[in-house]
Amino acid sequence: MLFSAGYTGLFVSSFLSATILPFSSEGILLLLLKSDFNPFLCLVFATIGNSLGGLTNYTIGYFGNPLWLKKVGVTEGKILSFETKVQRYGVWLAFFSWIPIIGDPLSIALGFFKTSFWKFTFLMVLGKFIRYFFICYWFF
Repeated sequence: MLFSAGYTGLFVSSFLSATILPFSSEGILLLLLKSDFNPFLCLVFATIGNSLGGLTNYTIGYFGNPLWLKKVGVTEGKILSFETKVQRYGVWLAFFSWIPIIGDPLSIALGFFKTSFWKFTFLMVLGKFIRYFFICYWFF
């Protein structure tokens, strides 16, 4: 279904893959590129969708309540671990929010600890853009 939806499907899959849902957009992107979709438009739709998903994670963290985190199984130790990382590396961690498995919790933690929204957004979009640029133009 996502493949037949073209750029819209790529946008949706990119958005979903940047949220806490277990989903990957790279397969859809590669299918579209193999089917002669425009690499530039693929880059744009994938980057925007994935970035909006990352902003969703940041927002969840920003408005998150420590009690909610504990209810979903996040331990005090995990919260302290992320706090240490955020204090050590700051908003620069946003650049790495594209990395599978750790990127989503990083985005949530950066929101939770109230890092600068604009710096977060810039660094997150830059990291995601570079990743998709590499996929679009390295492989095709």
